[in-house]
Amino acid sequence: DLATFAKALGHPARVAIIEYLVNSDKCITGEIVDVIPLAQATVSQHLKELKLAGLIKGSVEGNSVCYCIDCEKWEEFKKMLNNIFEKLDVKRRVQAVEKAKRLNLVP
Repeated sequence: DLATFAKALGHPARVAIIEYLVNSDKCITGEIVDVIPLAQATVSQHLKELKLAGLIKGSVEGNSVCYCIDCEKWEEFKKMLNNIFEKLDVKRRVQAVEKAKRLNLVP
């Protein structure tokens, strides 16, 4: 759900990992540790949280896990956020009309 996605993105290291994966043209294994200035164990914990939230996928390849963005889950996240923004747009338009009526700008 939306809260799970938001919580998973609530840490700067996780955002950095997501940005790195988004900009990669392939699934990533151990090189995330070379890019994110944190210990291997810390990066692994953040990857675990992102995977549990459904933001990334991980598959075992040999002795390592290969991580990539879960595009289907991100599409769901996008739809949830768009729904909120659409409701905010409607609310903003209603408030603008109400304000205009109070100021006698519209009949």
